[in-house]
Parts: sequence; structure tokens; C-alpha cells
Amino acid sequence: MKKQTKNKKMWSGRFTEETHRRVEAFTSSLPFDRRLFRQDIAGSIAWTRALSQAKVLTKDEADKITEGLKGVREAIEEGRASFSEQDEDIHMAVERLLTEKIGELGGKLHTGRSRNDQVVLDLRLYLRDEIKRIIEAIKDLQDVFVDKAKSHVDVILPGYTHLQKAQPIRYAHYLLAYYEMLERDRQRFLDGFQRVNVMPLGSGALAGTNYPINREALAGELGFPSVTENSLDAVSDRDGAIEFLAAACILMMHLSRFCEELVLWSTDEFGFLDLPDAFCTGSSLMPQKKNPDVPELIRGKTGRVYGHLMALLTVMKGLPLAYNRDLQEDKEAVFDSVDTVKASLSILTEMIQGVAVRRKAAAKAAETGFLLATEAADYLVEKGLPFRQAHDVVGRIVRYGLDQGRDLKQLSLKEFQKFSGLFQKDIIGYLDLEASVERKQQTGATAKKRIMERIRRIKGK
Repeated sequence: MKKQTKNKKMWSGRFTEETHRRVEAFTSSLPFDRRLFRQDIAGSIAWTRALSQAKVLTKDEADKITEGLKGVREAIEEGRASFSEQDEDIHMAVERLLTEKIGELGGKLHTGRSRNDQVVLDLRLYLRDEIKRIIEAIKDLQDVFVDKAKSHVDVILPGYTHLQKAQPIRYAHYLLAYYEMLERDRQRFLDGFQRVNVMPLGSGALAGTNYPINREALAGELGFPSVTENSLDAVSDRDGAIEFLAAACILMMHLSRFCEELVLWSTDEFGFLDLPDAFCTGSSLMPQKKNPDVPELIRGKTGRVYGHLMALLTVMKGLPLAYNRDLQEDKEAVFDSVDTVKASLSILTEMIQGVAVRRKAAAKAAETGFLLATEAADYLVEKGLPFRQAHDVVGRIVRYGLDQGRDLKQLSLKEFQKFSGLFQKDIIGYLDLEASVERKQQTGATAKKRIMERIRRIKGK
């Protein structure tokens, strides 16, 4: 390989040749990890103070480095900083920009520190901020579900199993089901936050540092309640990223399920919902089309978040301790998942506010499909018939109704009595949608009283 004469690296002392330009391009993470510049500079400022407290830097040196880092941050924020393809990553870029700004003193910043503990610190700081934002975004979406449920508590529609009409439920009950899913998502992110919120800085490359750094004080300055207990583990640990991706996958799965129903229920075949025009698109060929692109895209983006989790798990599964360059692959997976989750939550929160319920279509659908068959079976149970026998009797009545082209409410008392003499006039009261949902009075059921109780508890949090 032809010896190169430029592009000297900060670590180049051991090497006799310059890095090949294609290797630089292949190994560089700067195109994507540059978004960590704020976290990297925050960590560097805290490290500078720790070095000063350890008497490695004088106060004057620490002050100059700190001010220089603040200047670098300002320059990057304002777009005045020039990144170089030789920088490798955001850590090297910040150090180079600092050195250009304050001279050789900038070279003292990295004393006792490795990019191994530096990068995991940056990632934890980043995840800590983004998890907080995602938790707030989940709460915003939950609020919309609750408000929609409260204003639509009297709407009854079919509940489904196997995508077949099953039993009538309140639309509010359906909406609150997604509130509960999102609450578990919120709790998962909160739980994972505790393990992300542990400081790894001071672990060095893998064995710790030779300088008397007070890691606990350093953690306090960076807002961490605790520090990692093993330097070898700390620099190679990506559990926080994996947990984040796992929680993101489950959240996206919940959003995708809801979006699937938005797509189905807004079709002419179902007709329960009307999506706002501002969140739909048309066809380039068919003038009549109103396509639910937003829920379809969220449904599709769920797959890419799944892919990021599997990618990082695969990266990690064969890595020996401690740091390996494979770990560079964690950031693109995390960054894209963060962007995807936040965008999906945000646009869905806005869109749902404009979703309109077609009450007549929902009520009509609930009146057909033998949704009250279980009510008829329970009626016979209350008359003393064992449930399995009652199930068989009503099953035969349903078969009869299908052959006749009539639903249960369209059958006469005499027709019911052909199948069981236990049927009396009061069966009519069981074949009513409102009565059906109101008989479900247990905690967590679809009766109006229980729904309103749940809404009040949620609002009271």
C-alpha cells in the first residue's frame, strides 16, 4: 500500500502508514453520531472539572478548556463548525475543534479517559433525554384516548374476536383498551430509564483510570444517581439500548394494532370511522380514493424498529469483553428508532383528535351478526340450564336464524320456545344492546359506570 503523508490521527504514533481513505470512510461514525455533540460536550465539561479536582489540570487550564468546549458547542449549534472526514467520530471531532480553538491545551482533555467510556456515556445521556420525551409523548396520546372515550361513552359497536363479530362493547371501552396498552409501555420506558441512568464515565478503556477521579461527584454533576460497578462491563454494556429498543418494539406493536383497525374501520365494508382528510392522501389515478397513509406507514415502520432490535441483539451475541468496534452499530439502530417512535406518537396523537365516529353505522353493525347470542345463553343459565346445554340450544337457534335470514331480535317468542321451554317474554330484555353492555358490571368491563370510574381514576392521577 502506498504510504500516505497527510491526515495524521490523534492515535497515529504507533503506526507507520496513514489510514487508507476507504478505511476512513468505512469506519467513520461521524455522519450519524454527530447528533451526540451536546452529550459529548457535556460529558467533556464534567470530565474537565473532575480532572481539575484531581489536580491533573490547574483551575486556569480547566476554565480555558471548559470555555473552549462551550465555544465548540455554540459553533456546532450555529452551523459554523467544519467537520472533517478524518475525524472518525464526534469525540475526535470535538477534540480537534477544541484544540484548534485553544491550542495544545486541548490535548489534555482526554487524560485518563477513553472513547470506550466516552461513547457509552454519550449514549446513556442521549437515551436518558429521549426516554423522557417519549414518555411525555405517550402521555399525550393517552390523554387523547381518554378524552375521546369520555365524549363517546354512549356509542356501542361490535367487539371482535378472530375478526368476527363477538359481543357488543362501548366505543369508549375500546379506546381505553389502548390507554392500558400505552400505560404498560410508559411503565416499561420508566423502568428501563433506571438502568440507563447509571454513569459509566471513569471506566477508561476497560480497566478504570490511573487518576484519582471522584466518580460519584462526577455522576452528581451529570445528574446520575449512581455509577457503574465494573469497568469491564461498563464499556461493553449495551443493555440500556437493547431494553430501549425492546420497549420501542412493544410500543410500536400497540400503535400498529390500532392503526390496523383504523385502516379496517374506515373502509366502506366496516364504515365505523372517518379519518380526517388532512391525514389521508389520494390516488394518482382513481379520483374517489381516500387512502389511510398515516396509519399504514406507522404499521410499516413498526417492522423497521423490530429490525433494529434484532440487529443489535445479533451484534451483541458473540462479542468478547470488553469493547469491540462492532458496538458502533448500536447508534444508528437507536437513533432511527427514537426518530420513528417520536414521529409515530406525534402524528397519531394529532390524527386521532380528528377521527369521527359514524354512530349509525356502528349501531347497525352491532344489531346484526348474532352479537347477543351469549346473552341468550346466559338467560337460560339464569333459568337453571347448565351453560354447556344453554350454549348448544342457542347455537341451534343461531343456525335457525341464519337459515331464515333473521337475527335473534327478529325471532318470535314461539320460535325461541321451539328450542327450549325456558324462554319466556322477559327474553326480550336480554336482546337489547344497551342492556347487554350494562350487565357487564365487573371491574374492567364495558358497562358505562365502570368506564366512567376508570376515566375518573385516570384523570385523578
